[in-house]
Order: sequence, then C-alpha cells, then structure tokens
Amino acid sequence: MQRDIGIHMKGGVITERNPDLSTIRIRAPAGILSVEQLRGIAKIAKTYGSGEVHCTTRQTIEIPHVDPKHLKKMALALEKNGTPVGSERDEIVNIISCPGTERCKFANIDTISLTQKIDAKLFGKVMPVKMRIALSGCPNACTSPMLNEIGVIGRVRPVRTKERICTGCGSCVFYCKEGAIRIKNGISVLDENKCVECGVCVQSCSFDLVKAEDRHFLITVGGRRGRHPKVGRKLLTVKTEEQVLFVIEKIVDWVYRRAWSGRLLSEQLDDLHFEKFREEILRQVPEARSAEDAGKP
Repeated sequence: MQRDIGIHMKGGVITERNPDLSTIRIRAPAGILSVEQLRGIAKIAKTYGSGEVHCTTRQTIEIPHVDPKHLKKMALALEKNGTPVGSERDEIVNIISCPGTERCKFANIDTISLTQKIDAKLFGKVMPVKMRIALSGCPNACTSPMLNEIGVIGRVRPVRTKERICTGCGSCVFYCKEGAIRIKNGISVLDENKCVECGVCVQSCSFDLVKAEDRHFLITVGGRRGRHPKVGRKLLTVKTEEQVLFVIEKIVDWVYRRAWSGRLLSEQLDDLHFEKFREEILRQVPEARSAEDAGKP
C-alpha cells in the first residue's frame, strides 16, 4: 500500500528550470487517452498552465509552466478527468506499449490490455530506483523494451507444416530480415540460430504453410537509455499474461527489497545476484523457460 503524500511531493510534479514554476506529468498507461480526456487536458492546461502541452517519450502528456499555488486544484481537476498526476522519480513510471494486436500487423501479443493490467497493479509504487516498463508486440521492439528496467516482447516460433508441400515460392525468404530462411531443394528451410521469432514469415506465406507455434513473452531486466545506454538481460520466457504479471511483480519485489538507491538498476544486477534470481523464478513459474531455451523444440 502506498503512503499518502501531498501533491507537491508527487513524482509527477517536476520543478522547472525556473524554480517558481512546475511541469505536471499525467498518468496515461499505454498512451491511451479518450477524446473527452484530451479535451479535459486542454481545458486544464489553459486554466492552470500556459495553454500548451508536451507529449513525452513515455507516451504521456506534461502540462508546463504551472504556478505551484494551483497544484491542489489542478490535481483534483486531473483526477476528475481520469488523467491523474503521474510519476517521474524513483517509482514505477508510466508504462508504455506499442499498438499490439489491436492495430499492428506485426504484433504477436495484445500489448495494450496487458500494459493496463500491469499499470493497475504497480503504477506509482515507490522504489529504490526508477522503474521503467515497456511492452512490444514483436521483436521489432518499437518501444525499446530492452532499454527499460523491465521489458516484455511478444514472440512466436515459426513452423512449416508437414502435411502440405512447400511451393518454394521464396516469399518467406524475401520478407525475413534476419536471413534465417533459404530455399533448399525446392522447399524453405529455417535456421533457428538466426531466427528472432518475429513471426513475419508466418504472415508472408501466401499458401498458409508456415504456422505460428509456441507464442510466448520474452521478459528482460536491467536495460537503460540515457547517456550510457545498455541492453537489458534476458530473464526468461512465459506463455500467458498471468505469468507475465506474476514475474513482473516478482521482479519489482526483488528490486524493492534488495536494490540500493543512487545507482541505476543496470549497474547493480550482479550485486543483486541476477542469475540466482532467475533460477528462483524458473522454479516458481510453470512452463517458464530460460530465454536461451525459448523456441527450441
């Protein structure tokens, strides 16, 4: 349970270069806002700010140039609008998502729904370090999940059906960006060592001969952006949204209990015994596999 703090202390209240003014960041999980909410934000920005808004890299909106004396009234207005004050400090900040299967033809998972479930459980939790979570529907990784403290990527393992003979048309070869497929003796052959399990070849086959098998979620930990970017470590893969939620809660609890403040999570994974934590999670989650074993028959 989060402790109740005054509006002036919330992470979404950011002191500007001019210390007499604040920027207010709102909460918008997956960057989804209704038309009515956008109208409300516009009205609030005009009433309490400068009449401008700023769209952030974390799929939310900031209202700049707010006089701190208006913060309480503004916070109430934002709450009523369904877009409450967000977070920015050592907390779980706005969780971002690509469009997922709702709109993107490349997506393998419903990212938006899952993002909203994670947000409902964890948003704003005070942590020893800032925790950014990003979801991507496929390995194209449009939201840079592996550059976040926690990343989730939807993947599938492509399998050519054996009941019907491949025509050798080469469509899957053409669309595979990894060079993982070639035509040999008139049929397509997949090199699993090159395959990143994006699923593009499944959709590219005009004859429906390539099927998506083993749909799963890859979870990474300890990525970072900024002046010294670093790719997160692959933790494991799971098959269901419930397992994703369980694993993310376990990661958050692990970081909350063991991490040190003043250091990025990426800088202390070894000190936190990441490999031992991975072994513990693999024992607790049914059907989970280490990332290295994912996609193997």
